[in-house]
Amino acid sequence: MNSVLLIDDDTELVAMLTEYLEQEGFTVACAHDGASGAREALSGRHAIAVLDVMMPALNGIDTLRRIRAGSNAASKIPVLMLTGRGDDADRILGLELGADDYVTKPCTPRELTARVRAILRRTHDAQPDANAGVVLTVGKLTVLPEQRRATWDGAKLELTSTEFNLLEVLARHAGRPVSKNELSEQGLGRPLARFDRNIDVHLSSLRHKLGTLDDGRSPLQTVYRLGYQLLRV
Repeated sequence: MNSVLLIDDDTELVAMLTEYLEQEGFTVACAHDGASGAREALSGRHAIAVLDVMMPALNGIDTLRRIRAGSNAASKIPVLMLTGRGDDADRILGLELGADDYVTKPCTPRELTARVRAILRRTHDAQPDANAGVVLTVGKLTVLPEQRRATWDGAKLELTSTEFNLLEVLARHAGRPVSKNELSEQGLGRPLARFDRNIDVHLSSLRHKLGTLDDGRSPLQTVYRLGYQLLRV
């Protein structure tokens, strides 16, 4: 699928983004309020949702809550948040609630399209991966890249698209630290920006979703100045 859902009450911005995205080969659907946007995001008709934080009535954060509280299959739709330049609190909260990435407004259509492509490239890559059929097993963790599914001690992990991407990268490099820049490149599809806390927030969420080792430790460890490491035990 290459359908992009734009959820934003700014009709002029939506019209501009729609024109650019369609020129780039995407199909675009629009919703101008949070309630209808959440319903459409959960319809299963779209590959990604672009969601503005600042909307009247049901704002972007509450809309994201509705999307992530939806059915398991539909709730996995990647969500790219549009945030104000100084809205650090909303940005972090959005990531904690399951947003895959964010773009700061005002943004150019070219920048937004690049972020959309980066997310979809990791989620819906049509090119066969030489390792796609490989099952990655690290202790109690099993990752099935081809099915984009992961389990912990036999129980399915409910992960966002970005969380799965990051977990797969860590599983492929289990036993050694992976830098934040490498995680950003491979998990988010873009270089790590200065002061960017995306990786930290996503991995904090992963820690909560993963179980613990027999000794009570988290299998996902921070390695000072080197990045993050999935323990091979």
